[in-house]
Amino acid sequence: MTNRAPRPRRSFIFTPGLRPDMFPKALASGADIVCVELEDGIAPKDKAEARQKALALFEQPQADDGVERIVRINSMRERFGIEDVQAILATDTPPPALMMPKIRTPDEVVMLDQLLSEAGHATRLHVIIETNAGLEAAHDIAHCSDRIDAMFFGGVDMAAELRCQNAWEPLLYARSRVVHAAAGAGLDVIDVPYLDLDDPEGMRVAAEQARDLGFAGKGSVHPKQIAALNEVFTPSAEKIARARRIIAEFEAADTGLVVIDGKLIEKPVLRDMYRIVAIADRMES
Repeated sequence: MTNRAPRPRRSFIFTPGLRPDMFPKALASGADIVCVELEDGIAPKDKAEARQKALALFEQPQADDGVERIVRINSMRERFGIEDVQAILATDTPPPALMMPKIRTPDEVVMLDQLLSEAGHATRLHVIIETNAGLEAAHDIAHCSDRIDAMFFGGVDMAAELRCQNAWEPLLYARSRVVHAAAGAGLDVIDVPYLDLDDPEGMRVAAEQARDLGFAGKGSVHPKQIAALNEVFTPSAEKIARARRIIAEFEAADTGLVVIDGKLIEKPVLRDMYRIVAIADRMES
């Protein structure tokens, strides 16, 4: 039985594990997700220090501020990733969620799920599809663990693996496959950050394309991108009102379907409606 809770995931931003002083600033940036970085953004010589500082952030209770907190560990196929996991298993205050990069097979996720269960940790999982093997196995990865809350599309690494240009059209097939896998498992799917800080209009277009394809949000590389991302991925007032109405009628009817405005609405639609309401609630708070 899954315990996934719909929540806004319109935007996310990384903050370096080496710089715990930047964590509060990231939490106040307006991003729905803040991810403490232990992987690509940390040099090998600094991995141990970053790990210690990152895990220390969670020794104190976290504020109930609506911001989702994640730690991106290193690949479990590498020594640094194994050391990350060992440290997380050993702590009594694990991060609320972990982001797993460069996933190739479901086995990696299943193994971490089992280890977390043995340790008694309720830590959730987010997986990045950014390898050829991961793209091929995306459907199985999405369904392999009830701890998974979202899939992330890693466009930069994926373009390198596919030997294609890192642009919308060359990566459309890969993006679509990740969206398909995530949707089939009831997961949110988050798009790769837009890297050109001097092209805000280009970022907006890319965010709108991702939204229309089925993505729930998109990453940022700088806080100044977050407001626009939140705007693109925030439903209109009309959609929010409709979502509240559908939820109310479903809950009142207590059946698997209802008819609203002459249209048959079935239960699978509800997850998206709850996510829309979750975004509205975050805006109001």
